[in-house]
Amino acid sequence: MRFALSTHLFHDERLSRAHLAAIAAAGFTDVEVFATRSHVDYHDRGRVHEVRGWLAGLGLSAVSVHGPICESYADGRWGRAYSIASTDRARRDEGVAEVRAAIEAARVLGAVSIVVHLGLPHGQPIPPGDNDAGAARRSLDTLVAIAHDAGVRVAVELVPNALSTADELAALFEGDLDLGETGTCVDLGHAHLAGAIDEAIDRLGGTILTTHVHDNHGREDTHLVPYQGTIDWPSSLASLWKVGYRGPLVFEVADRGDAMAVLGRVVDARARLQVILDDLDGFDFGDQGG
Repeated sequence: MRFALSTHLFHDERLSRAHLAAIAAAGFTDVEVFATRSHVDYHDRGRVHEVRGWLAGLGLSAVSVHGPICESYADGRWGRAYSIASTDRARRDEGVAEVRAAIEAARVLGAVSIVVHLGLPHGQPIPPGDNDAGAARRSLDTLVAIAHDAGVRVAVELVPNALSTADELAALFEGDLDLGETGTCVDLGHAHLAGAIDEAIDRLGGTILTTHVHDNHGREDTHLVPYQGTIDWPSSLASLWKVGYRGPLVFEVADRGDAMAVLGRVVDARARLQVILDDLDGFDFGDQGG
């Protein structure tokens, strides 16, 4: 497992080379780019190529792109939400079109995965006809085909809604989706809100393509730096290790009003998490009865 940082840390600002330079200076080599047009305009081909050049020049790789979930984010306020799980045809088509544009951006950036939300999370206003399983599945079928053509894998995120629990995602992938190209993003903070990180990891097992790493106190989705909440990090990382996950651990933390100070705390947390990974390396769980 290797560590990466999501540009979610700088979500409130337009992404610049200086942001990426700060990430590189903090010792990261991998990033997830958060696709919100107020942050980085993934519709603007020239801008996406510029970001690709910044990444290459700084020795960074885009391991993933977070698919668009809203039209903007500024001053701590989320703009109008996108949803690929609406029974309203125009609304669903808009959501699919935005993710499609982000898939093309992911292709240009060389990202392996695009992280996708099915519907809207609890805590947001959910319009009538949204978070519909049938609509979500139709959208996902379309997006999986588009992503395949772009050489990008879809990672469906575990989010706090009825469509995206560990059980629902596992059931989805026990159907006829091609697991060779599609999988899940296990968001540890979101799993903690459900009180079941280890169970979620065990349930999703080999479908896990990527992760989101952040903390909370089990009540609100606060995107804290690890060790600022109540997640049991040794247990969570051991659970990922047991199911054979060796992909990126992507910090998806909020800026809390001072992004650079938060970045410093992330570096400290990364060192503590690395100690856990070092202890896990070479440990045979089979010798302990699984």
